[in-house]
Amino acid sequence: TSSPRANLTSTSMASRAALNRLQKEYARIVKEPSPDIEAHPRESNILEWHFVIKGPKDTPYHGGHYHGKLVFPPDYPYKPPSIMMLTPSGRFRTNMRICMSMSDFHPETWVPAWSVASILNGVLSFMLEETTTVGSMEASADERKRLAKRSHAFNRKTPLFCELFADLVAEQAAAAAAAGEEAGADGAGGAADGADADGDGDARAQNDGWLLTAACGAVALAAVAYAAWGLWSADGSE
Repeated sequence: TSSPRANLTSTSMASRAALNRLQKEYARIVKEPSPDIEAHPRESNILEWHFVIKGPKDTPYHGGHYHGKLVFPPDYPYKPPSIMMLTPSGRFRTNMRICMSMSDFHPETWVPAWSVASILNGVLSFMLEETTTVGSMEASADERKRLAKRSHAFNRKTPLFCELFADLVAEQAAAAAAAGEEAGADGAGGAADGADADGDGDARAQNDGWLLTAACGAVALAAVAYAAWGLWSADGSE
């Protein structure tokens, strides 16, 4: 997990109460990270937080990583933040404020004791429901599974995501590289099996295995290069 940023106040319009509260909450999140949610404030503005929800098992979102944003008012914690999702999920519309009891749509139900962690847990719980609200949408389970598979590539197109979640990008790159090596080994094994089973298809099976191995190697190299770029971006931004 990324370490706390050294400077969380630049260009921020946060009140002293908001600044103190959000700094304490970030320190707590870093000390006690959630297995399902990662969150960081922007280095230049502590009132803007970005988070990633990791799709839980036994849901259509499993394996997906969903980037979202919280924007806190200057007088937080006395008023609630706006909440929006940036990664397509089939559950929420992207770049649209979500109406929840913990969001700026309902300041009358906001409780100042609620924290960033409780807000994000609320977003995750709401994601797993089918309640219709402003900012939500309907989609089939198959569509949500398809979007989960595409979420990693979608997130890597966003420089800010790569900056704030460099460790996560590196993990994804390593997983892609491992998958490429495994697929390459399977392709080579298939070529050998083809040679044993049918001498007539020997050359074709071997060629297929070599092509698959080469393709997977290219995927692995590209993934590692992208992870290095994400880490370089994060280092350069600090």
